Amino acid sequence: MAEILTKMIHRSTFLLPPPTTTGDGSSPTTTYALIILNQRLPRFSPLLWQHAKVRVCADGGANRLFDDMPELCVDGHDVSVIRERYKPDVIKGDMDSIRPDVLNFYRNLGTNIVDNSDDQDTTDLHKCISFIREFVSDDELSNLCILVAGALGGRFDHEMGNVNTLCRFSTTRIVLLSDDCLIQLLPSSRHHEIHIQSSVEGPHCGLIPIGTPCGSSTTTGLQWNLDNTEMKFGGLVSTSNIAKEETVTVRSDSDLLWTISLRKQS
Repeated sequence: MAEILTKMIHRSTFLLPPPTTTGDGSSPTTTYALIILNQRLPRFSPLLWQHAKVRVCADGGANRLFDDMPELCVDGHDVSVIRERYKPDVIKGDMDSIRPDVLNFYRNLGTNIVDNSDDQDTTDLHKCISFIREFVSDDELSNLCILVAGALGGRFDHEMGNVNTLCRFSTTRIVLLSDDCLIQLLPSSRHHEIHIQSSVEGPHCGLIPIGTPCGSSTTTGLQWNLDNTEMKFGGLVSTSNIAKEETVTVRSDSDLLWTISLRKQS
């Protein structure tokens, strides 16, 4: 008897303004957490901040928050006011990249500083995800979505380390974000229904086998759908595809990376 897999629904509503009401309680509310890494912040970072319940800087990510956030906020406030408003809850990591002036600034504002320089076996992103998973309640953990700003760009080994972290925490929804695109893992243990927020994302997208070759993947809603298609490096990989419908579905016998382009807002 074939195994019946549960469906996982994905919506990038964190790229849209938060709703003014909390909803009617008919569906679980997503708990968002934000991690800031040491790459230039995406232009929509203030929006991610609004959605997040907890905000964590990974080591030198605090430098990016300190330097970049005032440039992204055009509300007429002084730089010092913006920096005090966007105070992270936690700065966590090896503490080998954060500038002393930034560390002291946030420490004086009451940010929790967690030095993990004794742990060289995991990345700063891994440390921050572990902290968030322990921070939220059991009820929130089941609906947790961790947004990672500044996860792409810069050194390629860092990018691959971030993708590897998606695989290490495959049961947690984690979205890597840059100005240009987002990346998230679609575990083979679930069927996936992706609701395209066409005002802010798409149409270019891709499905990338990760870890092992994919023996069979099937999709709907794409310009070039997969039909029990095999994918592997050295063979076919679904790049430069197009999201043609409002909903894309994905079924696969191996984990896949889903990526979609993000629209530039005027």
